[in-house]
Amino acid sequence: MTLPPGAVRRLPAAVLGLSVLALAGCGLPLADGGEVQEQAAGFTGCIVSDEGGFQDRSFHESTRSGLQAARASLGIEVREAESQVAADLEPGLVAMVQAGCDVTVAAGHRLAAATRTVAAAEPSTRFVVVDDATVGLPNVKPLVFDTAGAAFLAGYVAAGSTRTGTVAAYGGMDVAPVRVILDGFADGIAHYNETEDAEVRLLGWDRDSQEGTFVGDFSDTSGAATITRGFVADGADVVLPVAGEAALGTVDAVVEANTGGDEVRFVWVDADGHRTLEKGKEYQLTSVLKQLSISVQDAVESAARGEFSNEPYVGTLENGGVGIAPYHDQEDAVGEELADAVEQLEQDVIDGTVPVASESSPSLRPAAPAASGRPGTKE
Repeated sequence: MTLPPGAVRRLPAAVLGLSVLALAGCGLPLADGGEVQEQAAGFTGCIVSDEGGFQDRSFHESTRSGLQAARASLGIEVREAESQVAADLEPGLVAMVQAGCDVTVAAGHRLAAATRTVAAAEPSTRFVVVDDATVGLPNVKPLVFDTAGAAFLAGYVAAGSTRTGTVAAYGGMDVAPVRVILDGFADGIAHYNETEDAEVRLLGWDRDSQEGTFVGDFSDTSGAATITRGFVADGADVVLPVAGEAALGTVDAVVEANTGGDEVRFVWVDADGHRTLEKGKEYQLTSVLKQLSISVQDAVESAARGEFSNEPYVGTLENGGVGIAPYHDQEDAVGEELADAVEQLEQDVIDGTVPVASESSPSLRPAAPAASGRPGTKE
């Protein structure tokens, strides 16, 4: 059966052993495309999630929205596979290739090994891997984000906003994209302490030893809530969860704490939680942002136009690929003086006046020669 441009085909769950989502009827308007839409006719863009799912209000939701935006712009077909466990990752990618996907977005650092295996076996299929730049194949484009600088700013905001003198941070799993945010956050607090002669404590992450508190996965909201309650009991009034869907447990715990009379806030990651969260958004201090949606949309649309490149995209403070969210409901709590200091600090980081670095920042291996031509063509 031939589907019209912009349709989404549902893959049989038996093929994947995964949760396969359909977007049909989502009501996204198709842009006037003319020649570009005609060129993209019959093109299929796909996405495979890591565990945690697309409804995390953070990383996966933002990554998925980039593919949806490409669909709205060019009328491409879209397929999605939501991994439930690590064993689903490679079968999900294989299923997408077998289903005829022209480009598949591997949404997350933990899909890198599976992407390397599948992409090497399928050189005429294009892949976009998010949060990893180690694959190094001609048909794989990395999208990575040096969030150390943005997290540094968030740490400075947290240190300048705490009323108890204690803030906290934790991760979902001990992987580089998590550590780089934890490092930057810790360094921002340390910078505040140094410049303001303060003694703000950070619970949950030791910058020097690279040891800290982790949920163990990116989906255990109950475990994340328990961790957050422990931090609050120890005096933390700002909590940074770098934990994917599990971080929703922090939101629950923060709402609970405020309902009980405490004043606790959180720092979100990857997306602006004030826009994505269904509850608790009023307690978001700021967010460490990655321009996931825009970068994914650009990579998919480039592939659809026959302009695929495996040149890595690196989001930085300088190019606007990372940053921090507005303070929204917490603007008064932050105050004009601290907000102005953070704005100046951002420029200082960009200029190199205030150096920010993490051993877990994205490291780029030399790119292999890019595959030419439109995905699906034989070379």
